[in-house]
Amino acid sequence: MEVFSGFQMTTSNSLIERPKRADARRNYDRLVTAARDAFAELGTSASLEEVARRAGVGIGTLYRHFPSRQDLLEAVYVEEVEDVCRRADELTDLPPWEALAEWLHRVVSYVGRKYALAQELWNYLDRDAPVFSGCRTALFAAGGALLERAQQAGEVRADVTIDDVMQIVGGIGKNATIPPDQMERILDIALDGLRYSA
Repeated sequence: MEVFSGFQMTTSNSLIERPKRADARRNYDRLVTAARDAFAELGTSASLEEVARRAGVGIGTLYRHFPSRQDLLEAVYVEEVEDVCRRADELTDLPPWEALAEWLHRVVSYVGRKYALAQELWNYLDRDAPVFSGCRTALFAAGGALLERAQQAGEVRADVTIDDVMQIVGGIGKNATIPPDQMERILDIALDGLRYSA
């Protein structure tokens, strides 16, 4: 089990250790959800008081779970990565290409949010900090399994790596000049380049 920045890397599908007691876990989840929504709506500088208000808890409860702003930012960052990784597991019933393409569409919408959180976290952490490398490993493992499955089915070029795919998706997702309604279309065009062609 690798400990990083207040969180523990576990051997299960969870990257962080959450409270075990049901009431504490409910408050933890409400705070992370409220923080994610507040950061999306107001930016990553949204106040912790606003997060607590949205979660319906006192500021003391927030500080019991997240002693610092960095702890809360990391929890939201990790939660988003776990959500994307869980989605990869849920798509395995689809045909290989459909599963990969659908997951990458999910990733591209997540990349913009993740990038904003990462920029805020860089105020506290080095870019190579374990929280980033742990999340990257989990994300690449989830996507790598879908990519390999599509390659084995002859749907994707054999010379493509998960690094290639994530560079493409990351470049599209981080590009603030692409209007949201065009992002899906641009990703579809990029994905056509991954398809196997005899």
